[in-house]
Parts: sequence; C-alpha cells; structure tokens
Amino acid sequence: MLNKILKQKQKEIEAITIETTMHGQKQISFVDALKKPNHSIALIAEIKRASPSKGIINDAIDPVEVARAYEQAGADAISVLTDETFFKGSKDDLIAVKKHVNIPVLRKDFIIDKKQIDESRAIGADAILLIVKAIGVEKTYEFYQYAESLGLDCLVEIHEKEELFQLLERFTPKVIGVNNRNLENFHTTLSMTETIAQHIPKEAIFISESGIHSAEDIETVKKLGASGVLVGEALMRAPSPQIGIEKLFKHERMKTT
Repeated sequence: MLNKILKQKQKEIEAITIETTMHGQKQISFVDALKKPNHSIALIAEIKRASPSKGIINDAIDPVEVARAYEQAGADAISVLTDETFFKGSKDDLIAVKKHVNIPVLRKDFIIDKKQIDESRAIGADAILLIVKAIGVEKTYEFYQYAESLGLDCLVEIHEKEELFQLLERFTPKVIGVNNRNLENFHTTLSMTETIAQHIPKEAIFISESGIHSAEDIETVKKLGASGVLVGEALMRAPSPQIGIEKLFKHERMKTT
C-alpha cells in the first residue's frame, strides 16, 4: 500500500505549481503548542474523510466547522490530510482551516520532494509530516533542515525501533511520532508505542499516532511516556468533534489559561 501511495505521489509532484502564497498569515509554533497542552497530554486532532484501510470515514463534513470545534474543545493542533487519491483530502481544506483557527495546522501527507515542502509553506501549514519509512533517514534529515529554514516545524514519524535508532544516529527531531499502524498492511496496535517508547529521547516530544479510540487508550500511551496523541478516526466518527474529544479526556478537565 505504501509503495502504491508513493508512486501516485510521484505523479502528483510533477504537476505542482507554487501559486498561492500565504506568507502574510501568521505562523504558529507547532512545537510550542505541544509543550503546553490544554489537557494532561497534547492532542493533535485530525480532519480525515477516508483512509485506504477503512474506506469512507466521514465525507459529509465542513473542514472549517470541524476545525473550529476541535479548537473550542481543547485540541492543541489540527492535522489536515491533504492527500486526495487515498484519503479524500485536499490542499484547499488546509488553506480554509488555517484562515479560521488560532492553533497550529499540520499538513498530513506523504512528503517525498522539496517542492511539497515549498507548497506546504505557501498554503499556510505551520508543520509537516515526514515519514522515515517513505523517504529514509538521510532525506528525512535533509527535508527537516529545509523545512525549518522556511519556518515549518516537523512531526517525524517512525514505525519500528530500527528506524528510530538510525534516525538518532543522524539527529534528534523535536517531535517524534510513533505510528501504531503498519504501513504495509495497515493493521493497528498500541503495542507499537509500547515497544518503541523506552527508546524515545527525553528531550523529544513523543506523539503516539493512530489506534487511539478511548480514554483508556489515552491513559495507556500516557503511562508509556507519550507527550501527546494524534487522533483522526475516533473523532471523525463521533457524533460531534466536541463529544469525541470529551470522550477521550473524560477523566480530566481541560486546563484554563
């Protein structure tokens, strides 16, 4: 599945033209937002219409309404899937969301070329996802440095211990995500977080991604040392974004500033 996605992404890159500029729009630090979460653990709430493994999750949405509801309910950042072919997202979703929220926006896509990083900055993203399995350690480091030079933060995603060890030989990202989904067969298990958790450097912000559906899951990954979670499907299937977030954090109240 990953190879199929990357082949499609290569075709899309050839058609990229950087026309829209959002440089006048205020960038918000993704890293800083995760360091000061509204709950006991940071929440990156995702706008996700569909996925290759689950098909259509919720395609009858207004991304701006969802994003505003996420922010109001205490999300610390918003992830917007911009892949069209496999996840039914769009760059227009991100552009619209960025205009209407005051928390950082992560572009969730399969970044395999610097043109996509330029494009991410142009459409208003505050941060991008870099998947080590998709581009390798050396390109991850190269793209990370390039993104930072443009003012973009990065969520660097790993899927196995070996990837983490290779990554740490090169550098320590500020934000490391452990994806609980196997990108070969899309099976999800929180044991992935458990296996890798003890090896994440203390100075990194540790995000557990995928497979988070309940308050019990939140407690599990929190006890394992996660600093935050990225949640999409559970929130998109909830009766409302607010109810979804309340369910995840039903054992605690949102912090007030």
